[in-house]
Amino acid sequence: MAPAIPAIAIYLLAALAEISGCFAFWAWLRLGKSVWWLGPGVLALVAFASLLTLAPSDQAGRAFAAYGGVYILASLLWLWTIEGRQPDQWDIAGGALALTGAAVILFGPRG
Repeated sequence: MAPAIPAIAIYLLAALAEISGCFAFWAWLRLGKSVWWLGPGVLALVAFASLLTLAPSDQAGRAFAAYGGVYILASLLWLWTIEGRQPDQWDIAGGALALTGAAVILFGPRG
């Protein structure tokens, strides 16, 4: 684990890497971009997996569950900033719920 890197930063960087990697595949398969998009996409997905191992949890499942909420929020930000589509009220409400759930999982007291 990397104690010098705050959990939120780890999750945000992981989300950026995962979304970038997945978008590379989306661009190739759905937008007709060159197969050369896959190289950087694979590297981004490797970075995502590596970053997620730095999450402050002793259990992978808990780290992945908390990350899920951050991923949802990051995906909505991607929708808005990269794809140029503003999230609607339901996107925002769902993102807030997911982020709240992630915070409970990540920062809840453990006995």
